[in-house]
Amino acid sequence: MLRIHFTPQDLARLHVASTPDPLWEIACSLHRLQTTQGRWAYADWHRGTRATLAGTPLGAAVRRLLFPLLPRARYMPDFLNPAESADGLECGLAAVVDVPPTRVARELDLLRRSSGAPDWAARLVERPVREELAKVLRAYHDAVVAPHQDRIHAELTGERALRAHEVLDTGVDGLLSGLSPSMRWHPPVLHIDYVEDRDLYLTGRGLRLVPSYFCWQSPVSMADPELPPVLTYPLHHKQPPAPARPADASLAALLGRTRAAALRGVASGATTSELARHLGVSPATATHHTTVLRDSGLTTSHRVGNIVLHTLTPLGAALLRRPVPAAPVQP
Repeated sequence: MLRIHFTPQDLARLHVASTPDPLWEIACSLHRLQTTQGRWAYADWHRGTRATLAGTPLGAAVRRLLFPLLPRARYMPDFLNPAESADGLECGLAAVVDVPPTRVARELDLLRRSSGAPDWAARLVERPVREELAKVLRAYHDAVVAPHQDRIHAELTGERALRAHEVLDTGVDGLLSGLSPSMRWHPPVLHIDYVEDRDLYLTGRGLRLVPSYFCWQSPVSMADPELPPVLTYPLHHKQPPAPARPADASLAALLGRTRAAALRGVASGATTSELARHLGVSPATATHHTTVLRDSGLTTSHRVGNIVLHTLTPLGAALLRRPVPAAPVQP
C-alpha cells in the first residue's frame, strides 16, 4: 500500500499532465511486453510491436538493454523517468544523459539488490554509455510508441476532460476519488494498491498526476521520496481498440460547416449542453450531431454523473489535424 499524504498546499498544487510523458510511456510499454497481464487491451499494439522488433538490431537492444533496466518488478531506476520528460522526449533524454554519476550508481545498486542488474549496467556511470542508452530509448519510442500517438493523445485528452468536469462538479475530492479503482481517497491521504508498503509525504510540493496509456491497473510513483512527486496512473481500457471504420454514408454526413464545428467543439471535451451553446443550436440538434459523429467513429461519449461528455477518438483527432487543401487560384 502506498499512502500519499496531502497538506492544503499540496491540494492547491495538484495538477494533471496535459500531454503524454514519453519516458513513462516507454517504461510502461516495456512492461506490457514483459507480461501477459492486460494484453487484451493492447492486442493490436502488441502484435505490431513484436513484428516491428523481431529479428532487428533494435529488438536485440530492447532485450539486452531496456528489459533489464526497466523490469516489470518492484523497482526501476528513477533517473530513467526524469521530471524533464514532461517537456518532451528530447528534454527527458537530455536529463537521463546529464544525471550525476553518483546517483546512477546508487540507483543501479538498488536495482541489483531488488531484481538483479546485468554486469554492463555499472558502465552507465559513464556519460558516453548513457548517450548510447538515450539513442536506444529514442529509437524504441520512434518505432513503438510514436506510431500510436493519435490514440494516446486522444485518450489523454478525454481523460483530462473527464477530470476537469469532476473538479468543477465535485472539487478536488471528486477528482482524487475517481482516478482509479486501485486508489481510494480518505482525506488527507490517498491510499493506493502498490507493490510495497510505504508513505509519501508531499510537504507542500504538490503532486503531478500523469495519465498513461500503457500503464496497466497499478499506478507507479518514484522510489526516492525526495524527487519531485509524481503518480503515473492507468487510463481506463474497457475494450480492445476498435478497428478504423471504412468511409461510408455516416462520414459523408460530416460534409457541412455545423458538423465540422461540432467536431472541433469536442476537441477538448464538451458536454451536450456546452456543445449546443458553442454551435448556437438546441440541445436536441446538438445530440443529433454528436450521434452522427459517434456513429462515424470520430467521437466517443462518457457519462459523468447526470451529464454526457463527448471527446475525440484517434480518428477524429487525426481528421482535425489533416491539412485542408488550398483552393485553386483562379486566373
